[in-house]
Amino acid sequence: MLLKTQGLCKQFGNMYALKDIAMDIATGEIHGLVGENGAGKSTLIKILTGVYTLDSGEIYWEGQKAFISNPKQSRNLGINVIHQDRHLIPSFNGVENIYLGLEYEINSGVAINWDKMKEKVNNVMEELGISVPLNIPASSLTPPQRTLLEIIRAMMTQCKLLILDEPTASLTDKETEILFKTILRLQEKGTSILYVTHRMDEIFRLTNRITVFKNGQNVGTVLTSETDKERIISMMTDNWKREGVKANKKVLGEVMLSVKDMASKDRSVLEASFEVKAGEILGIFGLGGSGRTEMLECIYGYRPTIKGVVKLHGTELVSRSPWNSIKEGMVLICEDRRGMALVGSLSVKQNVVLSTINNYSRMGIVDESKEIQDTKDKITALSIKTTGYNQQVLQLSGGNQQKVVFAKALMSNPKVILCDEPTQAVDVKTRAEIHKLLQEKADEGNAVVFVSSDLKEVLEIADSVQVMAAGRTKECFENIDLTAEQILKCCYAGELDREVKD
Repeated sequence: MLLKTQGLCKQFGNMYALKDIAMDIATGEIHGLVGENGAGKSTLIKILTGVYTLDSGEIYWEGQKAFISNPKQSRNLGINVIHQDRHLIPSFNGVENIYLGLEYEINSGVAINWDKMKEKVNNVMEELGISVPLNIPASSLTPPQRTLLEIIRAMMTQCKLLILDEPTASLTDKETEILFKTILRLQEKGTSILYVTHRMDEIFRLTNRITVFKNGQNVGTVLTSETDKERIISMMTDNWKREGVKANKKVLGEVMLSVKDMASKDRSVLEASFEVKAGEILGIFGLGGSGRTEMLECIYGYRPTIKGVVKLHGTELVSRSPWNSIKEGMVLICEDRRGMALVGSLSVKQNVVLSTINNYSRMGIVDESKEIQDTKDKITALSIKTTGYNQQVLQLSGGNQQKVVFAKALMSNPKVILCDEPTQAVDVKTRAEIHKLLQEKADEGNAVVFVSSDLKEVLEIADSVQVMAAGRTKECFENIDLTAEQILKCCYAGELDREVKD
């Protein structure tokens, strides 16, 4: 047995994040770890990687009692981790980020041999079938490229246990397949994998065994071949069952958002046009690099454009900026919640009222009691699990952080809601709650634009699906008996058009 824990406990104040955790991981095993947001998965990862120290309990590594008090000790044992939140320095290029924590190659005793370091990185990329630009800063990479950069860094050293925390959250299908092949190749070499994700399809495709956490406790470990999704979800959620999102059959209202001939300055968006009506959830789907995220950023005013007309309620939004968009009734739930939507050092309340702070100020005096009451209302309405409105938002689980993002967005009572991967890295229950919330907003007469890399999710929630490929909007399908094959055929045809033009 490679890893074994007994009686593992970790408390924060009076709350147990982990309580009496006993589990084991065999050599060469792919072991799935699942549970709702806040179940204790991330806390276990941080203990195994030396970020947190355990309060009580024991860790055994290859049969011997191990003490892990810092990340270096963890790496020396042979534990590497790819976190859900990317650990990259934005201004560093690929090679510089990959060598964080690794020993540099030295030339003639004094100078850093960057060429040799780059060669080693290229060799690892070639072995893994991965390609990432190495000479540009991490801030210029796409989310999938940043994930791949961390995979390369993890593979630069010989590791016995690779921990993957939501590794495919921002990967395309093609990149996901590359990762899966890499994982299986590592397993063949005897490397153990602890695979942490909310995506049940991946858990059942890859793992040998599955451990379920709930409220900081291990509620069971089962053989993957002897269980099914329904049982795992039941173990996670006290027999909670998802309510199906009802198809929106009512007659749609007037056009709430119209986009015509949109093109970005960086040419990630070449020509985009679509419209969404009151009461409608419009799904936007495209393959990696299609420009779907960039298009939303252009509409909202984050990304510079060279042409395009955006109309809200029939009136052109002439000066596009996040401030003006919010003022005119449009909000964006962005893909990178920690980097672009939340201020981690601030409290739940401070984040919730952040974009509407002017509404609470009169003659230079802030009405804090109204801030508190409005925040409490949103905490209740969205079922945000928190110790209180003053809790630091970074202390919340990922799913509850995402609910805070929605709470902040809804404070301005928007009529148009742009969503970019709104359910990324949240548990199955939170995902269903977000779907239900968006459906309710549509039913109230609002317009929702829903971007997701999960085609099944788009087909599950959208009234219609707009395909995007190679920076251009393509066909828009009404979601009646619509199949994934129809969508993908349109996507690949669009990519083929780009190849022909190139």
